Amino acid sequence: MSHPLDLNYCPHCGHALVDKEAFGRVRRFCPACNHVIFRDHKVAAGVFVEQEGKVLLVRRRRGPRQGAWSLPAGFVEFDEQPAAAAVRECYEETGLEVEISGLHAVIGPESVGMASIVIVYRARVVGGELAPGDDVDRASFFDPDELPPLAFRATRIVLDKWRDA
Repeated sequence: MSHPLDLNYCPHCGHALVDKEAFGRVRRFCPACNHVIFRDHKVAAGVFVEQEGKVLLVRRRRGPRQGAWSLPAGFVEFDEQPAAAAVRECYEETGLEVEISGLHAVIGPESVGMASIVIVYRARVVGGELAPGDDVDRASFFDPDELPPLAFRATRIVLDKWRDA
């Protein structure tokens, strides 16, 4: 279904866009450079899960910042509540079902093309089994003194606050 704000040409290469199912719904797509257009506010939501003194992190399978680690998080869909997005992203990326226990931090802006606002919720594991999925290739819990290379400023801010507490 077309919307007045939809793009007709790829912002990366200028080729005409088409509608294609991608990431669970029909989106604008460039068949020339494989760029998917996401119609969203560039708000990301994620979870801070601490278990036995360790924090849950995921390693990014693709760019931006492929190979670096972050909190389980992702973009909030146009018709989705941020807390629901955080729970969904955690499950998609880690296989863990979590329950939100409160708001941890709201961080903004990082850079153009990235999330403008990152909403991080405190959460606890209530089910599932830890296994990487979606756009991550590893998921693990880390001690505060043994953190891997981090992908995003928002993750660094949250983890610095956690280590300093």
